[in-house]
Amino acid sequence: MPILFRTPTALSWRAVSIAVRRSFYSFPYKAAIAHPVTAHGPPPNAPSATPEFGENTGQQAGNVESGLVSKLSPSRTAKPSPLTKRFWKNVDVKMRLEGDYLVLLDTRPVRTPTKDVLYIPPTKPHLAHLIALEWDVMTSAQQALKNHTIPLTSLTARAADIVREDANDETITRDQIVKTAMRYLETDTLLCWVPEKSFYSVDEINEDGQRPESLRGAQVRVAKDVISFLSTKVWPGIEIKPILDTESILPVSQSQSTKDIIGQWIFALQAHDLAALERGVLASKSLLVAARLVSEWSENFRHIQRPDQKKFGIEEAAEASSLEVKWQTDIWGEVEDTHDVDKEDLKRQLGSVIVLVSGETR
Repeated sequence: MPILFRTPTALSWRAVSIAVRRSFYSFPYKAAIAHPVTAHGPPPNAPSATPEFGENTGQQAGNVESGLVSKLSPSRTAKPSPLTKRFWKNVDVKMRLEGDYLVLLDTRPVRTPTKDVLYIPPTKPHLAHLIALEWDVMTSAQQALKNHTIPLTSLTARAADIVREDANDETITRDQIVKTAMRYLETDTLLCWVPEKSFYSVDEINEDGQRPESLRGAQVRVAKDVISFLSTKVWPGIEIKPILDTESILPVSQSQSTKDIIGQWIFALQAHDLAALERGVLASKSLLVAARLVSEWSENFRHIQRPDQKKFGIEEAAEASSLEVKWQTDIWGEVEDTHDVDKEDLKRQLGSVIVLVSGETR
């Protein structure tokens, strides 16, 4: 009977080739060899911590005198950084003969990042004292390198830079702020309304038998109040249109005449008002909210302010610039250490705007 040989398949040939390759790369186990110790003398001392880590320096000094410290591993003491402590003891506010204020660290005035002395206008003594408070609560000079620990100092230094450029007939910073602010107008958060019929519409009736205000209703109410103030007192006669209205998702651009009027108004602002407007725009993501906050509180806009009416303050500006977040958190609640922190940080930045622009009558 003939013997039949089966032709190996591709899979079987691969298994054979792997087995052959494995046999080529197999090595016998080799035992480790222990070499003899050739070093002479006593073993080295155990490493010791440097004094700044709380070790006993007296014992280390005794080891040095007795010659027990190894020359191969000398003790190294790291020099403390000069920024880890304050280089001043007292913080004072001084009024110069010229009338403006200085904040003194002992006898040295606070300076701007450009090394210029920080001068504060004579109508803003509250600003000088608050800047002094920022420096008085510091525990190290390193904190002065972070803008969030010195918000008023950095904001006043920004205004001082604009004052210096104005004296030199330069408009670099002014042009930059105008360009940034007008870019925010194209996507102003105050003008972005949700569609009339959307997920955010409210159809339920609350316990009082009334339908709660929808998100769009809140956005329209707040926006119309701000727009009415700006279009009658700050920019009379201009038309400000919502960016997202009805069912459209495409932004609607403002007219060129509206852009020109607003841009010229921003460019002509006083230095401290201009720096405050920039801070307000970046914090609220809204040029309109920042413009109303500045014009309601600035000492340069007293001609349009009404003392008998409630001002547009920190709470109102914070609510206007975060209506959607507030509407959502009122329904679903806040996320701890997230929404509450963001809300307080927004109020802090908007508060610095009011402090910078307000002033006393002299």
